[in-house]
Amino acid sequence: MKRDSNAYTFIFAAIMVLVVASALAIAATSLQPMQNENVRKEKMQNILMTIGIEVDREGAEEKFNEYIVEQIALTSEGEVDESVDAFKVDLAKELKKPVDQQRFPLYVAEVDSEKYYIIPLRGAGLWDAIWGYISLKDDINTIKGAVFDHKGETPGLGAEITQSWFEERFAEEKIMNDNGEFAGVSVVKGYSGGNAKDDNAVDAISGATITGDGVTDMISDRLRYYLPYLQKQNVEVALK
Repeated sequence: MKRDSNAYTFIFAAIMVLVVASALAIAATSLQPMQNENVRKEKMQNILMTIGIEVDREGAEEKFNEYIVEQIALTSEGEVDESVDAFKVDLAKELKKPVDQQRFPLYVAEVDSEKYYIIPLRGAGLWDAIWGYISLKDDINTIKGAVFDHKGETPGLGAEITQSWFEERFAEEKIMNDNGEFAGVSVVKGYSGGNAKDDNAVDAISGATITGDGVTDMISDRLRYYLPYLQKQNVEVALK
């Protein structure tokens, strides 16, 4: 076959496509275990960050095992499902199920004799999924810390939810109102509450109203299912 013929060019191109595709497939398969391990450790990092423990990826597992004393999967009724590994619960998949079939992972941490409850979050931003973790002090009302992330929010706008200055706004905020009812924490455009920590609200990001609403909704939608269990723990501690 002549090298300058159309048939030769077509066959050569087809072979190259197959070779490159095979090489990429092999590389992706061989790297998958490493990628999964990085995701696992990053998850540990984010959980720890909500309680003020910052660590690099390589040290994440050691610190996670040091500070996380319990991992629980709850039903929507607040009952413990011991058959489920809380760390392996995929919220993206859980949210596609009816609520009564979902499982709600909870991490219990102890730092300097203080107990914290860490709750995974997932919701919708402007363009795609947003998620994160939020930790509560053992009064089941005060937020210790929060971490947020996103898949495709707008840089400089909704993507700013990952910035520490935004996450820090949630520290010490209350999730209950003055009547002791669950209120969550709202991201409010034009917020004028200053440094108030008992009004169930934080200042929004300018130009990112829909993403802020997504943060508000995912906090409210996820936390409410943990309250039956957490308030029961709080009462049991008070009675001891």
